[in-house]
Amino acid sequence: MNLLDVAENSVAAGAKLVRIELSVDEEARRLRLSISDDGKGMDPELAKRVTDPFCTSRTSRKVGLGLPFLKMAAELTGGELTLESEEGKGTAVTALFCTDHIDMPPLGDVAASVASLIQCSPHIDFVFTLTGPGGAFCADTREMRDILGGVSLAEPEVALWLREYLAGNIREILEKE
Repeated sequence: MNLLDVAENSVAAGAKLVRIELSVDEEARRLRLSISDDGKGMDPELAKRVTDPFCTSRTSRKVGLGLPFLKMAAELTGGELTLESEEGKGTAVTALFCTDHIDMPPLGDVAASVASLIQCSPHIDFVFTLTGPGGAFCADTREMRDILGGVSLAEPEVALWLREYLAGNIREILEKE
C-alpha cells in the first residue's frame, strides 16, 4: 500500500516518468524502496513538513498519511525515510527497512501494485527495478510501448499479461535457489 500511495503522489505531481526501485539485500538484512519522479517537486518548506500527517497539498482533505505511514513503517524496523525534492524538477523518496526486525511489514503483492499503477496511468512512463538474491530485473513502460505499437497499456489483456510478467520475474528474483 505504501508503494501505491507514494507513487500516486508522483502521478498527482504531474510526473511524466516515475522510477520505482526495490532492493532486497539478504546479507545486510535490508530492504530499500525508492520512488522518484520528474513532477513538480516541492518547495523547501513543504519538503520539511511533508511527513507530518496534517500537512498536505491537496485541497480535498486536511490530512496526508502516505509519507507519514511509510516513514513510521521504516522507523519501526530501525530504518529511515529520506526525501529530496526540488521545485520544478521532481521528488525522490527512499525508505530503508531492517528486514530482521519484528515490525518489518510483509512485502505484499508488488506485482499487482506496479501493474495497477501502470494500468491506471497509461500516459505516464514507469521504470520498475528489482534487485535481490536472484539477480536483477527491470520493467520499463517505454520499451513496452515500442513493442505494443499503438496498443494502450490500460487494455485488459495487456494489464493481465503485465501482472503475470511482473509476478513471475519478482518471484524469480526474490526466491532463493
